[in-house]
Amino acid sequence: MKILMILTSHSDLGETGKKTGFWLEEFTTPYYVFVDAQSSVTLASPEGGQPPLDPKSDQEDSQTDSTKRFKADTTAQHLLANTEKLSNIIPQMYDAVFYAGGHGPLWDLTNNAESIALIENMNAAAKPIGAVCHAPTVLLNVRNPDGTYLVDQRQVTGFSNSEEAAVELSEIVPFLLEDELQARGGIYSKQDDWTPYSISDGNLVTGQNPASSKKVSEAILSLLAAETAMLAGEQP
Repeated sequence: MKILMILTSHSDLGETGKKTGFWLEEFTTPYYVFVDAQSSVTLASPEGGQPPLDPKSDQEDSQTDSTKRFKADTTAQHLLANTEKLSNIIPQMYDAVFYAGGHGPLWDLTNNAESIALIENMNAAAKPIGAVCHAPTVLLNVRNPDGTYLVDQRQVTGFSNSEEAAVELSEIVPFLLEDELQARGGIYSKQDDWTPYSISDGNLVTGQNPASSKKVSEAILSLLAAETAMLAGEQP
């Protein structure tokens, strides 16, 4: 299976003068879930090259088994430093797409035309589309062939208003993801702050927060396995 992982290229946290980017654990955990399942993984970002890392996600209290594994994995580090440019990606080459979160995507992937077109292409082919934490922002402006929003009447989750308040960024981010998913007709649900939670609705898989990244990536693999099993069953 070929899985495309997309990360942000945005590094400025609004007008604060502070830095943001992708959240390390939201990349490393899904990456190793996919790699350990013998999937071929391609990394991409809007600008290509090294995506900016949210410095807070690299602090000691944010480290997990997967982030520690990554720090000793020169192959994965090389791949991350050399992501493909999103405009060069051919969606038909991939079986699924996964977007890692962090606050960065709120600024550069919400309205990114190439990302929107890619998701619409993947959705038309009923391929798994996954996003965790702030990354469900990539779904906000994606539409179905009939013009309705992709998330309209779909079960979704993402970083909650209460979690944004807890990290004291409610007044810094360009919008609150929970509110925007609901504004586009998404059937939003959540668990207690920081609790692992993901939800699947057809080919769409979303996760609430960094702790949900494993659930989202495993759900994507389950969808791919089910598709493979169904195709195998159709063979004479």
